[in-house]
Amino acid sequence: MGNLEYNSSRPPIQVDDVTLAHLKVVIGTKLRRQESFMMTWLPDQTVQSGRLTTWMHPAIPLVFSFDSTAMPVIDPKRIEHMMELLNARGDLVLDQMP
Repeated sequence: MGNLEYNSSRPPIQVDDVTLAHLKVVIGTKLRRQESFMMTWLPDQTVQSGRLTTWMHPAIPLVFSFDSTAMPVIDPKRIEHMMELLNARGDLVLDQMP
């Protein structure tokens, strides 16, 4: 399990390394284009219940922390599908990613 830390204001979002590698491409692409968007996820239920949503903006610090030293293989079709979902609704819902 890797971690996605955003603005260091909450505990990191835990995501498996393969999904995190794909998120890195999708989020990096949107923010490099100066396109802000929402991101929603289910937090650790032992700490908090319900969903969390944050506004992703290029000026806010973002850290991708992988457990493995080897980079997972990126599936271009998965990236394309994730971008289509994000562009269609303006919200990257982590637990609904393929």
